[in-house]
Amino acid sequence: MTETNQVIKVGIADMNVITAPDLIRTSGLGSCVGVVIYDQAKKVAGLAHIMLPSSASTKAGNLNIAKYADTAIEELIQRIIKIGGRAKSLKAKIAGGAQMFHFQTGSDIMRIGPRNVEAVEAELQRFNILVVASEVGGSNGRTIEFDPATAILKIRTVNKGIKEI
Repeated sequence: MTETNQVIKVGIADMNVITAPDLIRTSGLGSCVGVVIYDQAKKVAGLAHIMLPSSASTKAGNLNIAKYADTAIEELIQRIIKIGGRAKSLKAKIAGGAQMFHFQTGSDIMRIGPRNVEAVEAELQRFNILVVASEVGGSNGRTIEFDPATAILKIRTVNKGIKEI
């Protein structure tokens, strides 16, 4: 009997966890950041599609934890550990964080993509998770797909084809 790969899709401001042989995918990464956290030896992984850097200005009781870097990463780590991942063995790969629109003002508010990348990296560092590969920035959207069996992240970038990291 052969094992079949099921592709688990993660929406915008969403997250999920998988075990091999399943794959996990998210589309529509513009200024959003796709964060894959995985334990290669245990062949488990999780993916969060993060829209914004901080939940600080969110009204209480109306919080989607998958939407923000400061809440999604901690939750994703807990879910990965629940399915067999080991905290000390977790690594990360990230993609996205594009600057989709260009504004003449130097306002930091409009730098959503770069701010998302900075927030994700800071959260991963807070949990001592090494970012082993990333493809961030630019001005094109991306779709990513991760295979926990091989720890390969496939990145399809608009007008640029597919890259593996």
